[in-house]
Amino acid sequence: MKQSLSLRVSQHLALTPQLQQSIRLLQLSTLEMAQEVEQMLDENPFLERSEDGSEREAFGVDGAADAPVSAGEQIADAALVATAGTGDAVADSADAGDADALEARLDGASPVEESWEGDGSVEIAPDDSEWGGDAPARTSGSGDDDETASAAELARSQVSLQDHLHEQARCMRLGDEDRAALVFLIESLNDDGYLDDSLEALVPAFLQLLGRPLPDDPEAALEAREAAEQQLRTALQWLQHMDPPGVGARDLAECLRLQILELRNTPEARAALALCGQPLELVAKRDIRKLCSACRLDDETVRAALALIARLEPKPGRRFVDVERNIVVPDVIVTRAGRGFKVILNPDVMPRLRVHDVYANALRQNRGGRDSGGEGGHAAMQQRLQEARWFIKNIQQRFDTILRVSSAIVERQRNFFMHGELAMRPLVLREIADELGLHESTISRVTTAKYMATPFGTYELKYFFGSSLGTETGGNASSTAVRALLKQFIAAEEASKPLSDNQLSDLLKEQGIECARRTVAKYREAMRIAPANLRKSL
Repeated sequence: MKQSLSLRVSQHLALTPQLQQSIRLLQLSTLEMAQEVEQMLDENPFLERSEDGSEREAFGVDGAADAPVSAGEQIADAALVATAGTGDAVADSADAGDADALEARLDGASPVEESWEGDGSVEIAPDDSEWGGDAPARTSGSGDDDETASAAELARSQVSLQDHLHEQARCMRLGDEDRAALVFLIESLNDDGYLDDSLEALVPAFLQLLGRPLPDDPEAALEAREAAEQQLRTALQWLQHMDPPGVGARDLAECLRLQILELRNTPEARAALALCGQPLELVAKRDIRKLCSACRLDDETVRAALALIARLEPKPGRRFVDVERNIVVPDVIVTRAGRGFKVILNPDVMPRLRVHDVYANALRQNRGGRDSGGEGGHAAMQQRLQEARWFIKNIQQRFDTILRVSSAIVERQRNFFMHGELAMRPLVLREIADELGLHESTISRVTTAKYMATPFGTYELKYFFGSSLGTETGGNASSTAVRALLKQFIAAEEASKPLSDNQLSDLLKEQGIECARRTVAKYREAMRIAPANLRKSL
């Protein structure tokens, strides 16, 4: 085998660190973006929050929705599409990339160094001023405002089920062991207010709590277990008479019975108690014929009893569960403006950042590097300064892209903003991508975890995209509009004769929309609407 040397010239696309950061920032949600900003503020000394309301930079968001796509953006987008299989950073959107960086790499074959210097050294503004000047500064309110906020926080504070029950237990006159048994059962409840374990299974743990180990003699051990179980049984009776009604039940039937016993002694209540003694499958299916036969009650009484059971709470501890509250903060706000709509970025989610002037000026004046650890130290600080500048620019490009995509969505879905869901038109990512000169992956990442506040509520940007269904006239209907129409049909149906999926499909055909029964069932399940047999009212 003969060895030889050869020289080959080729062109390839490479992603600079700046562009990779821009791609990553583009797909972050509002919360993740805020965390990224806080992390960068902690790590980079050249980055700081802006407290004043200085002028926005000339290349800011104003007018960005109508700005044409630059050649650099198209090249960057093409670079990501061409290298979609090389990793997550490459597969992401690239419309926020740096045009000069990519064009420079198109001609050369040198590898890209992981550095923030070089092609990204152009300053954003002569004075490194902040971006996002329209955002209001976070200032502390007056004393009255603080007191109001504190009161609101106290009002929102969640009391657990155990705390609520312990408060009631403290008002009861009980001995030490009886109180210990009651507290033990309270702590053994699950989040729904049920006692999962049997009293017999709880006896060893209760005895261990009291510091009473079981004796070695089998007969003495049996007596100790029976005495402890009797204590727990007595404590359970006290627990089951506490608020909320139904707490301490071992199963759903017992929970319903405990709540019915708290009601007045009426024929309906007595009938409901009898129904709870039957298999709950019959109650769930509302099989009135079998229930009448099993309980020896007339049809009218059984219907009244079922209506009473339907008003009970199957999970007594539900209102005490501290459910994590996910507050959606919109990235874009749409308001009416005359005969049209105005699309603006939410100033509350736009970070106000700028380069620290004092540190930047000190670095410029100390170009020799004598006071910063030599030339290597000066180069490292220069790189951190450039990193801060690029971070500010990439954040700006992120919001520019969100605003442009949102404006295009509002323009395409104008009827929705005027008339609601029924006027939604079919829309796919390709349409917005072609209009803005971007790739579908770019639009997909921009519309993920980004929200728009509209006159009809706050929606994720992906909500405005939907597949199309054919109509008799040859046009298309949006799947979102079809779901809204199905919801309207179900809301107007007769309570005693709910519409089946076949009937809903026929109603859609009468409206000129071709929709199969299976598609109707899929849409109904997606909207969490029960089938016809379970929607049937009494």
